[in-house]
Amino acid sequence: MTSLTYRYVALTDTGLRRPHNEDSGYASGRLLVVADGMGGAAAGELASSETMHVIRELDRDLDIDALAAMEHAVDSANARLGALIAEDPAVEGMGTTLEAMLWDGEKLAVAHLGDSRAYRLRGGVLEQISTDHTFVQALVDEGKITPEEARVHPHRNLIVRAMLGRDDNAADLSWIQPMLGDRYLLCSDGLSDMVDDDVIRGALGAETIDLAATELVRLALEGGGYDNVTVVIAEFVEKDSEPDEHLSSSDGQPQLVGAAASQPRPRTGKGSSKSSDATRFDPEELRYAPRPPSRMRWVRWALVGVLVAALIGAGGAFAYHWSQKQYYVASHDGKVTIYKGVPAHVPGITLKHVEQVSDVVVTTLPQYRREQVRAGIEASSKSDAQQIVANLSQFAVAPTPTPKPSPTKKKSSKTTNSVWRR
Repeated sequence: MTSLTYRYVALTDTGLRRPHNEDSGYASGRLLVVADGMGGAAAGELASSETMHVIRELDRDLDIDALAAMEHAVDSANARLGALIAEDPAVEGMGTTLEAMLWDGEKLAVAHLGDSRAYRLRGGVLEQISTDHTFVQALVDEGKITPEEARVHPHRNLIVRAMLGRDDNAADLSWIQPMLGDRYLLCSDGLSDMVDDDVIRGALGAETIDLAATELVRLALEGGGYDNVTVVIAEFVEKDSEPDEHLSSSDGQPQLVGAAASQPRPRTGKGSSKSSDATRFDPEELRYAPRPPSRMRWVRWALVGVLVAALIGAGGAFAYHWSQKQYYVASHDGKVTIYKGVPAHVPGITLKHVEQVSDVVVTTLPQYRREQVRAGIEASSKSDAQQIVANLSQFAVAPTPTPKPSPTKKKSSKTTNSVWRR
């Protein structure tokens, strides 16, 4: 069997519509990584760069299995985000996607989380080897829409799994066995949303991977450049091949690009800005699909209930007032329902009220969605709760009615006689 190694390149661009690059990319002779930060401005940059700095620790000689090392690194990066959020509540809700490949000399250990993608070009055939953790991909998997419809779906950017500093969004881990001549592309959605797979295939097959990276970024910008675009490419060659001095990886040095290369400073959450950039709507803050509340948030809600009980007659009124500005989605009489308040129980006090009952029957949802509703799905506002219900309604399947046999009518003797008389 031919011993393999690979050549690599990493390239990024802020795009034409965003003031900041929240993507991070990394390429070396051992490790390939793309992280697309989300949460708005500095929070997205912080999420992807901090994740990248942790994952980069894999770029060394390892004394354990590569896939186990990858799993440990992903857990460590997630814990790092959780610590940052605990230190600074202002960045709660930030997160990042992750696409990472670790080379052990024979095969690739792969981690995937979110909607950044991994493609393989082999023998002129392009294959997406990652599965998007998105709302529309779930619809495709359930046969509700086609892949073509998913590309133009209004909720195509809603992510159902990402690295959020919580323990309920694990990455997909797997092995890949490369072959001589394979090219692997890791990219953020700034490429895959702007450029069709057929066009990606053509560009990825360019004469060199450096040309391919440049062409892919150019195509994303020509397609609109609505988002940051980051590409990392590896091409597998024979291990004893001479380095190509025309390639950027010929010096053997790692390539770090994007937010992680600019070393963004962590936010403090204590300051405020009056600039237009601070108040401008950023769609990145809305990329996460409805998801069950984190355990810590449920703990906080439970503590609110305890606080109300402890402070009745003193500060209880204030805590109660706060609780009545909260919303969540759960089940009521078998239907998906918007509640106002918090799901805490305090003797003598009602902290939740039915705000709006939808027509979506819980039992018509897939099992996973049913469990989400029964556990309760947090919402940031009433409008957010309504959007959650609208998203859930697309998963609902109308129950198939059970056919009932038609009652048999007995013919009277008169009817029989009349027939014979004819």
